[in-house]
Amino acid sequence: MTRLFCALLISFGLAASANAQESEPSRALTGTAIAAASAPSEASALQNATAPGQSVVPVAAAASDASDASASAAGAGQVHRIREMLTRKFGLARAKAEQISAAVMTSASKYSLPPALVLAIISIESRFQDHARGRNGATGLMQVVPAAHRRLVKNLDLTEPVTNIEAGSAILHGYLESARGDVGAALKSYGGSTAYARKVSLRAKDFEMVDTASAATGASAAQ
Repeated sequence: MTRLFCALLISFGLAASANAQESEPSRALTGTAIAAASAPSEASALQNATAPGQSVVPVAAAASDASDASASAAGAGQVHRIREMLTRKFGLARAKAEQISAAVMTSASKYSLPPALVLAIISIESRFQDHARGRNGATGLMQVVPAAHRRLVKNLDLTEPVTNIEAGSAILHGYLESARGDVGAALKSYGGSTAYARKVSLRAKDFEMVDTASAATGASAAQ
């Protein structure tokens, strides 16, 4: 009887052990199935988090866009300040002052010239009168002489402000390159004398105040 009882206990123990071993693979398979089922859901959730047609903007691109916007705002502010100065000091109509201010900023940027220098030349040469005429056929805001720059100004209307400022800035840029960056020498070539160069340099300081104020405003806006 005792032997029979022991045999039964041993049989029950072996059966329990076998069931436990069978349950472990089942649990592992169940865990794998759950992970596999959840992976597509997570990917789908990530895709749904971004609205159709939208993409994640890289940090560098966002910073670049912000920098461009800041620069654009600063440029617009500078055009506004120059326009107000031309209206107040030289009596220009607002539309004309706006046109000249924008053209000066565009050409100064294109030819790597200080806007104050271009404005100083215009104020001395024509006092911002776009139909001004001078000696040797000098024409327009920057008193460009067609006979001296035939290739550059051929078929151009030098009484048109934007065209005149573009041509005058290109000529000044050429003189600067020939003078290896010597502003005084470039101005002497443009106006024909050392006295002219000094006069323009002094006048430019009046317009540099506008540039400085605009730069300060742009820096404050960026902060």
